[in-house]
This record gives sequence, structure tokens and C-alpha cells, in this order.
Amino acid sequence: MIRIITIDREYGSGGNVIAAALAERLGWTLWDQRMTHEIARRMDCDRRAVEEHEERPDSTSYRLFKAFMRGAFEGSPNTPHMTIVDTECVREVAQAIQLELAETGNCVLVGRGSAYHLSERSDAFHVFIYATFANKVRRLRSIGKTEAEANELAQTVDRDRAAFIKRYFGHEWPAIHRFHLMINSSIGDSVAVDTILDAARRVGETRP
Repeated sequence: MIRIITIDREYGSGGNVIAAALAERLGWTLWDQRMTHEIARRMDCDRRAVEEHEERPDSTSYRLFKAFMRGAFEGSPNTPHMTIVDTECVREVAQAIQLELAETGNCVLVGRGSAYHLSERSDAFHVFIYATFANKVRRLRSIGKTEAEANELAQTVDRDRAAFIKRYFGHEWPAIHRFHLMINSSIGDSVAVDTILDAARRVGETRP
């Protein structure tokens, strides 16, 4: 039985919209922006700080600085308590939350490494959503982005996601072998939702 659906997606493909529609149709909980809020709550930091480090790697200069700071303060009894918000910490907290949610089930998880963190679970169904570049730009334009902004975002956000997956999971993004279904949202959101639900049901029938 399938109790978890993870959605990874190209930026601008409408993966978040499709995930929300899936959760509504199933009566499950959607963990997209809710995940960001929960990470921020557990890290006791501002939500915007979490957003800056979700699904994008920290720069090489930052990683060197962090290593230096760890070495400089290691073992010092007077080291002040600091909440460090960076990609590594955000990913670790996201993983912990996802593993907890998987035990409860009935959830749709969007990105944030969920397909990789939950790859061994037999009750999880993993989906990757993509679209043609033209359709991604068109969708981004429809939510208020300029032509230039849409073109830039459609390229740079996915580049960051690919670098994130490569660094923390060692795979080229998208790692097609990690997904049960890859679907082009250009066929229409409602068709995509129906296709995912049908595929998840059929796969679930083959599992205990």
C-alpha cells in the first residue's frame, strides 16, 4: 500500500500545484511550505533563513569558513551557543522530519531530498515532474514574473537543485532510477494528477 508520495520537480513545471492537488484528492497532508515552517520552528530561526538554504548548496568559501570556525572554537568552554542556518543543517532537519512523517504516512512531500531520504521505503511512491522550457517560462509568467526573470529562474534554480543532489546524495539530477514515474506537466495539471494517482494505486496493489 502506498502511504507516501514524494514530488521532485523542475522549477516552473508546476510540481507544487500538482502536489497540492494530489494531497487534496487523497485527503492527505501536503508538506511543501509547511516543511519550511517546521524546519524553521525546530531550528528556532526565521523562515526566510531556511528558504535561502533549501535545495541549494552552500558556496565553497562558506564551507571553508565553517570548517575554520569549527576548528577555532572546538573545545572552548566559552563558546557561545549559535544556531547555524546553512544547507547542511537544513537538510539534516528536513531528513529527520521526513523520516518521522513517513512513519505516520498519508502525506505528499515536495522536494527537499525526500525521494532520496525515503528511497528504501516500500510504501513510498516517487514522482519527478518536468516540462518543456517554454511551458515553464509561460507558467512563471502567469504568476507575475517578467520574461527575463522567468528565463533566468528556470535555469538557475534547477542548476542549484542539481548541485544540491550531487553534493549530498552523489547523483546526477534527476536521478531517473530513483523515481517510479516521470511525467511532463505540459500535458496538463489535471491529467498529471490523474496519471500519478492511477500509477500509485497500481503500484500499491502489488505491495503488502
